[in-house]
Amino acid sequence: MKVTVEYYSRLRDLCGVGSEEIELSAGAPVSELLKTCFLRHAGLGAWQSHLLIAVGVEYVGRGHALADGDVVSLMPPVQGG
Repeated sequence: MKVTVEYYSRLRDLCGVGSEEIELSAGAPVSELLKTCFLRHAGLGAWQSHLLIAVGVEYVGRGHALADGDVVSLMPPVQGG
């Protein structure tokens, strides 16, 4: 299956791309997708425990099963003031 990963804010700059398509085994969890992203973009691993993850318009956990065609958003923590 293929999913699209969208990187936001600092993560976009870190990865050098705004989005990319990643192929995974059917029903793979978000954690498997993250492993692939961390291998592709070495600096992204430093954000591992701070990432906000959404599939479509809903925040999800790392155990969430992905489906073919999902759009996964990876975001740094949100700060306001």
